[in-house]
Amino acid sequence: MVSRFEHPAGGYKKIFETCEELAEPIPATVTGRIPPFLKGSLLRLGPGLFEVGDEPFYHLFDGQALMHKFDFKNGQVTYFRKFVRTDAYVRAITEKRVVITEFGTFGYPDPCKNIFSRFFSYFKGVEVTDNCLVNVYPIGEDYYAVTETNYITKVNTDNLETLKKVDLCNYVNINGVTAHPHIEKDGTVYNIGNCMGKGASLAYNIVRTPPTQKDKSDPIEKSKVVVQFPSAERFKPSYVHSFGMSENYFVFVETPVKINLLKFLSAWSIRGSNYMDCFESNETQGTLFHIAKKEPGEYIDLKFKGAAIGMFHHINTYEDQGFIVVDLCGWKGFEFVYNYLWLANLRANWEEVKKAAMMAPQPEVRRYVIPLDVHKEEQGKNLVSLPYTTATATMHSDGTVWLEPEVLFSGPRQAFEFPQINYGRYQGKNYTYAYALGLNHFIPDRICKLNVKTKETWVWQEPDSYPSEPLFVQTPDGVDEDDGVLLTIVAAPGSQRPAYLLILNAKDLSEVARAEVECGIPVTFHGMYKP
Repeated sequence: MVSRFEHPAGGYKKIFETCEELAEPIPATVTGRIPPFLKGSLLRLGPGLFEVGDEPFYHLFDGQALMHKFDFKNGQVTYFRKFVRTDAYVRAITEKRVVITEFGTFGYPDPCKNIFSRFFSYFKGVEVTDNCLVNVYPIGEDYYAVTETNYITKVNTDNLETLKKVDLCNYVNINGVTAHPHIEKDGTVYNIGNCMGKGASLAYNIVRTPPTQKDKSDPIEKSKVVVQFPSAERFKPSYVHSFGMSENYFVFVETPVKINLLKFLSAWSIRGSNYMDCFESNETQGTLFHIAKKEPGEYIDLKFKGAAIGMFHHINTYEDQGFIVVDLCGWKGFEFVYNYLWLANLRANWEEVKKAAMMAPQPEVRRYVIPLDVHKEEQGKNLVSLPYTTATATMHSDGTVWLEPEVLFSGPRQAFEFPQINYGRYQGKNYTYAYALGLNHFIPDRICKLNVKTKETWVWQEPDSYPSEPLFVQTPDGVDEDDGVLLTIVAAPGSQRPAYLLILNAKDLSEVARAEVECGIPVTFHGMYKP
């Protein structure tokens, strides 16, 4: 699953360049045959505006949100894109400067909001960005473009118009939520975010938003906190990007990458400060694994611990014979991987890109196994009795259970990231296949498939081609777990048509079809297939 290609031509730089939105959908040139069951839209989000006037955005997560859509109809494909009209975007365009501070770029806020009014109104004075460049998902009958703050943006997925900005703080006690909710078959949405807990100390809340309401009211208004996880440090929450959910449990992995809240609150009064300045690592903490019952929500006070990792994406979580199996994409150590995602790094020449990545934490696909019954076991013994894994859990004298993972995939500076599974049928269940975007020294250059049981791998790759997260779409009458196709958007900057939608057979990653467009498409992070 390791990349076979070098990229000396530096074509990847093109995926970090500003592009124009489109006035109307444009036709794509199809080679191969579009599977007839593809009838809906592929929706994707990512940055599309990388500077305002002569002011650049500095970090990968700063560019302004651009929504992309490939529509499938009668074997034909069209492509459309539009910027999401967030406050961050509209004000930047209107004032021709960066107004709202992004992840790694300082904005110039309203001078009326001085340090005192800001500090005393706590979060209210802080203009938190609503730049929803990370993902899109359904809540009830509506669709929302999201980032990781308290703001989500309702969008019309037909014409990509921006409908309204929603502040989740108005409904539940959270400071922000992840862009990776879990969505059940009936449309119930679960998400996690940090919050102020009891006695002004920090915690993490799991929020449940019900499915479409009979009376057509907005499900967001009926959102509730179902369970709370404690924070290892009182004023420093861990950065949380996603969480695990099995049939009966939530799993929250608390990593050593911390947000220093005092820095966060004062950052907005210091000229030149941004979100990235508020992260730090607790080198002594290691990684804590928390579990909670789902129905009714109840935190289980057992201490599970492992060596320090950075973690963004869970792959899948399921229960088996009294254990919770947690598969995730890890980065070894306590250093924050986002430190390597400055645009200047990613746009460097290939030799420089490689040199920078040599310093970064190493990626690894890991399986952790959490025993649910640890009371009666003696110290020093491996509590994991599942026959198919080498992952261990050992009780220490202080009552902590130490977790050692099984490594499912590891390649030096070769990440299996932005993972996807056959979510509709296998989320929270014992599964076999994961699909991912392969990062080669942080440059996305292949699509990968992993059999988590045998560790067998498959790769799709072409020279000077830069794909995005592959989304799995099940064949309607498919029987096998991998009966379906993968959808990915590939940038091929040197080609006559510089970008295309690629459809791969999920079984062997062979090409089914591609739909090429006449314009370049920048990097996209996450998205969904809307049937």
